[in-house]
Amino acid sequence: MAQIDDNYPTPTSTSQKSTIALLVKPSPPDPSTKPTPIQSGILDVNLHLGYLGRHLLQGLPARYTSQDASQPWLLFWSFQSLSLLKVELDQGNKHKAAEGILAMQNTTEGGFGGGPGQAAHLLPTYAAVCSLAIVGAPDPSIPELVSPWTRIDRRALYTLFLSLKQPDGSFRVSSNGEVDVRGVYCLLAVAKLLDMMTEELVRGTKEWVKGCQTYEGGFASAAISIGENRWAPLGEAHGGYTFCALAAWVLLELEFPSSPSGLQLNLRNLRRWLVQMQGGKDELHGFRGRTNKLVDGCYSWWVGGCFQLLDKLELHDDAQTPDVIWNPEGLKEYILYAAQHPAGGLRDKPPKSADMYHTLYNLAGLSAAQYACQSAKASTSTTTLPNSSDSPSQSRSSSETPSLTSSVSSASASSTQAQASSTPRTTSTPQPPPSPSLNATDPLFNLTKTHAEAMMNWFRSEHGEDFR
Repeated sequence: MAQIDDNYPTPTSTSQKSTIALLVKPSPPDPSTKPTPIQSGILDVNLHLGYLGRHLLQGLPARYTSQDASQPWLLFWSFQSLSLLKVELDQGNKHKAAEGILAMQNTTEGGFGGGPGQAAHLLPTYAAVCSLAIVGAPDPSIPELVSPWTRIDRRALYTLFLSLKQPDGSFRVSSNGEVDVRGVYCLLAVAKLLDMMTEELVRGTKEWVKGCQTYEGGFASAAISIGENRWAPLGEAHGGYTFCALAAWVLLELEFPSSPSGLQLNLRNLRRWLVQMQGGKDELHGFRGRTNKLVDGCYSWWVGGCFQLLDKLELHDDAQTPDVIWNPEGLKEYILYAAQHPAGGLRDKPPKSADMYHTLYNLAGLSAAQYACQSAKASTSTTTLPNSSDSPSQSRSSSETPSLTSSVSSASASSTQAQASSTPRTTSTPQPPPSPSLNATDPLFNLTKTHAEAMMNWFRSEHGEDFR
């Protein structure tokens, strides 16, 4: 969007101007110098694998001590980043990771805490279960090996979920903790992965989620009842809360569909708000999380990922393949030029440092953008999202996927280029768009489809004991 200068500077307008000044495409200082991958708009896979490998295998920098209560998240951000880059841990490190995660399971309350011995909490429970989806799958080549999935105490977890349920359909994030839509989403995602979704568990939840939608179209952190079937959202629309609310709504709709005349979201306002969160050319088409705020790489997923969720809703309603109403090619520019850090990892925006959180959510946003571009360019319509056999992300079996310890610099981890249609490269002949360079991620969980479907299928099978 065009920035209008009214010659009345405020802290907000000053920050916006300084941010725009930093969001320029980098170029070599000397025209005769060969540009780096980042200067060429190329995802430097080797650079980011080195960043992830250092953090996982050598330990995190001291500044991460503040994240002591977020240990499952640190693991999830790392493991899912590797999954998107088509790299998996070797069996030995998978075993170590699974044991470390299971040590965070709260044997008294059920669920998982932010670290060993910590209180159970819905947010680290989600991160722990998603991490186990990546590293804990049964190994068919070693049938006698007991899967870590069998050690998830679903009965205690279900009891914890019910204990956190509130009369209005919402959930506290922990015993005596706050209520917000992040916790509701995390609970529903875990319930879906572990085949624990019941009417008893989610009674009234859909009404509460709908109550979080604001007049802008996005969602606030929570809602309070102000009368029969009347709700007041608490706060302004926010990208992170909107993703959680929309994903929670889709999870509920897929399990317990509303009638056409029943409870519905205002999808028109939601689409408009989501589109308005994307910046223009001067912001390299990045996303912001709130109205009149700065663009930030993490919203590449929290806002950019919402469009896939909308597609799931529309396809679930037997509509034709939805049109792409946002600018995925533009978002790739922001991630590839602004979010990649020259020392490895991805970030909010220049000149900030990279971190594990922004590394994952930039990569997830890039994956969403790449597959949206592929969908837009497809000549035929489809009635479902790409499944595991159709997706380029599943072009090789898990046995062929390179491991982190052996293949960081292998050919499978080579840099791959993502073209940006709004800034065509100078070439003598038109070049076809490259194949998506990242694995596809399921927007309901931010897991690859292979990992999500494997866990859901396993718990739906005879392996899943009665949890009630």
